[in-house]
Amino acid sequence: MAESVQESFEAGVLAQRPSVVNLQCDLDHPTQALADLRHLIDYYGGVENLRGKKIAMTWAYSPSYGKPLSVPQGIIGLMSRFGMDVSLAYPEGYDLVDEPVQAARRFAAESGGKFEVVHSMAEAFQGADIVYPKSWAPMHVMQKRTELLRGGRAAELKELEQAALAENARHKDWECTEEMMKHTRDGKALYCHCLPADITDVSCKEGEVSASVFERYRLDTYREAGHKPFVIAAMILLTRFADPAGTLRHLATRDMPRRLA
Repeated sequence: MAESVQESFEAGVLAQRPSVVNLQCDLDHPTQALADLRHLIDYYGGVENLRGKKIAMTWAYSPSYGKPLSVPQGIIGLMSRFGMDVSLAYPEGYDLVDEPVQAARRFAAESGGKFEVVHSMAEAFQGADIVYPKSWAPMHVMQKRTELLRGGRAAELKELEQAALAENARHKDWECTEEMMKHTRDGKALYCHCLPADITDVSCKEGEVSASVFERYRLDTYREAGHKPFVIAAMILLTRFADPAGTLRHLATRDMPRRLA
């Protein structure tokens, strides 16, 4: 096996295999969700320790209107596979695409976890171990936005933007504040975000998260983000070699100095 791995690696037998790594699309953000999963595995000391943990994936206010739905859809679709208690929360009208939501329900049932949709941030935060407050645009807004952009209908796009911003402004209380965090388990839930976050009185006047909450978890969110390059590298490796584990063992044991360039 070692010789075949070496031959495969040195000769680049699979180097021509076509592969695509999805860095983000309308339905999913797999590199982000996997980086988040890796972060939670490290934080809780093993994938088996995620079972029964509650994660609140919630909408949060933002002064912008066009943030994609792929992060919340990716989170609910992945975390529900590991026996977690997934609570998706958003104001009425901020629905996600139905396909990922139905997939999350199915994965939760298969893994022995839970999945719910609520329309209160406080309710989703109640007893949560992890919170993920993140703004997104309603599905119908994103669909209309795409139609107007493709048609070059600038005036109508401006009207849509103003209407969406006005609707967002009705939900400024959807903010991850110190008071909101008190609803979580012992008031000490892990705060997660894909970054950059809209931080109240820092990056914007009013946003997704208060400055004090973000600052307390700033290093945690940097660690969370730090997993993404390795996730992408792993995805590439898995698509390029028939025996990725063997390839890594070969790289680790061969007597060759590492080159920086």
